[in-house]
Amino acid sequence: MTSSMHAPSQGGTQTRADGPDPTLRVLKVGPMVHGGHCVAQHLGRVIFVRHAIPGETVVARLIGAGPSDRYYWADTVKVLGASEFRRAHPWKLADPLRAYQAGRRPVEGAELGHIVLDHQRRLKAQVFRDTLDRAGQPNGDDVEVRVKGIVADEPAGLHWRTRTVLAVSPAGRVSLPVYRSPELVPVRNIPLSVPAYDDLRLWDLRFTGAARVEVTAASHGSQVLVSITPGPQAPDGRRVRRDQIDGWQHQLARLPDHVSAQVTVPSQEPNRWPEVIHLHGDAAIREQVATEHHGTRTFKAWGDGSWPVHRDAPMTLVESVLSAAQPHSGQVVADLNAGAGLFSAFLADAVGPRGAVLSVEPNVQDSQAAQANLRELPQAVALTGSVEPILAGWLHTRQAGIARGLAGRKVDTVVLNSPNAGPGLSVLRQVHQMHPARLVYISGNPVSLARDMNHLNQQGWRLEHVDVYDLAPNTHHLSSVSLFTRR
Repeated sequence: MTSSMHAPSQGGTQTRADGPDPTLRVLKVGPMVHGGHCVAQHLGRVIFVRHAIPGETVVARLIGAGPSDRYYWADTVKVLGASEFRRAHPWKLADPLRAYQAGRRPVEGAELGHIVLDHQRRLKAQVFRDTLDRAGQPNGDDVEVRVKGIVADEPAGLHWRTRTVLAVSPAGRVSLPVYRSPELVPVRNIPLSVPAYDDLRLWDLRFTGAARVEVTAASHGSQVLVSITPGPQAPDGRRVRRDQIDGWQHQLARLPDHVSAQVTVPSQEPNRWPEVIHLHGDAAIREQVATEHHGTRTFKAWGDGSWPVHRDAPMTLVESVLSAAQPHSGQVVADLNAGAGLFSAFLADAVGPRGAVLSVEPNVQDSQAAQANLRELPQAVALTGSVEPILAGWLHTRQAGIARGLAGRKVDTVVLNSPNAGPGLSVLRQVHQMHPARLVYISGNPVSLARDMNHLNQQGWRLEHVDVYDLAPNTHHLSSVSLFTRR
């Protein structure tokens, strides 16, 4: 996409807001699409408007353009005809109305904060349905879609985020980025994050020389991990780097004992793991997941590893996945892209010692955490490697027991935690060739889900039902757990 932006000029003066700024437009806002934008039209061009609500009339500032200026992005800067579902934004730095008045743009991360929570979920449900319809999903009309929220998030949708990556400004201050811009805005609070973030007061510290600071808090506990990633090092900058790390360690030593700290130094060589320098405390977070129907388990998770971000997402997703998978004693379940083994552990409990769970995770660090989390469950095997070659080995090594599950048994159910872009058609074909009775597909992207639904339909799978969750209030993100069975 081009970085240039030229405002559409033909006949545009009659729809410009008062004033000399040629990037301002008065727009009647249409439906919302995936990404949190509302669609508007101006002189035959599409404009994707952030911070608006369908049906509103707004003044929007153009902030970027697509290839050949075929479409534009814009921020709402003034509301001329407000929706009944508009509210005061709960985060000043993310509110475009106050941000533009202060001469800057809003930070990323709360693009739906101007909408009351119930209507956010209605809009997310509509976006989900529309995405399936546009992709031509064959039985999408037969599936009821209602976005479920977390009771503890009512009414404002704040204090749910347990993992946040903060950029660092040239002055060493923790900051957040601006949408489609290199600009960084220093922050002094993060209302979407759990209260432990604000308690740290990292904005009072200086991380000069760092590229980013990642903060991880236990979902239901006091433990916090602060991980600092240094910026690029000059060829002769070893001593400078050492002095920087000493300075960070000195500042972080003032934090409470339940706060751990480390420095993660990216490798200069390809395909090499970064060097982790432990400053103090534990490098792993202990996560306790208490479910309503499947008991309570404690997990080890790395700060930068794979783990649900919302504080109540682990228990919510475990309940949904196990309800869809319906595992019972003696079954074989493949858990693909299994992360730290969250689903694998509960699935292993369900299938019992006569069953088997094959927990596959490409990330070495996450797979090591899964091995630790599954150590007391001998029926669960944690396998490190990319999903596609591992499935290919199962399918083509016919003499090995694992080719058909374990001990000659077939895989009964596949749980597939999809990457944002989807698992790829080759993986879906491999899953089909394994002949499971059920496929539980976990997704955070309705676009890739809709595409894969079509492919699965062509292979003879039917969407039985889908649970859609709002596990990221005040943002456009949603999560879904879909159950597919063979027709």
